[in-house]
Amino acid sequence: MKYEIKKFKDGQITAGGLEEGDLEITIRGNSYEDLFAAASIKEAWDAANTMKKTSVSKLTICCLIGQRSDRRFNAGESFDLRVIANFINGMQFDKVCILHPHSSISLALINNSEKISHLPYVKLAFESIGSPILVSPDAGAYKVTHEIADKLNANLIASNKVRVNGEPQISVQGNVQGKDCLIVDDLADGGRTFSKLASQLKDQGASKVFLYVTHGQFNYGFEELKKSIDHVFCTNSFRDITDDFVTQFDIMSNK
Repeated sequence: MKYEIKKFKDGQITAGGLEEGDLEITIRGNSYEDLFAAASIKEAWDAANTMKKTSVSKLTICCLIGQRSDRRFNAGESFDLRVIANFINGMQFDKVCILHPHSSISLALINNSEKISHLPYVKLAFESIGSPILVSPDAGAYKVTHEIADKLNANLIASNKVRVNGEPQISVQGNVQGKDCLIVDDLADGGRTFSKLASQLKDQGASKVFLYVTHGQFNYGFEELKKSIDHVFCTNSFRDITDDFVTQFDIMSNK
């Protein structure tokens, strides 16, 4: 369905041009402005569809803002994902689809939600490299990466990360001698831990180490990653990246 978004000089967002019929919109969802735009579109659509009870609304969020803030980390701090989920729930979409959420907490907090698998994008990276060993970066990612490995008929090894005085200490549990490796995870902010893991893999004999993340923020650039990682694969769910070091799978150009 077509719609128009207008932003005023004071930052206000308004939506228009909505008609009767099913509504399906896709947003990056990595900013509060994106969520407000979705809310404006949904409000205009609700007004246009007050008499058509059979119309269905669907929101697809490619990179959910606040998804790592899935608990109250310290007493007296806000539970940010709950605040964001409450806002999304207030829009009352019939379905909310979320690409590779950080944890199941997002799906538990957001009504009518379901996960969009990152498997197609991992598969593209996997086939581009030529059937590397998949590497789970930590215990939290192991179950999901194991499911991906099963579907790709790929070998999988696990790594374990603990912090000692704030510094990540990493151990690799498997033989990578002479093998290409693909680290698979949901999100990269700075990438320091991935760089350390890649160094550990190469110290244990890995030929090349690649990184796949669905949501590539890379807020501190790529210099640290380039020291030990040979190439990065990600979607453009968070932002568009122009760098030969990164291969992006485009999921936003037609949205």
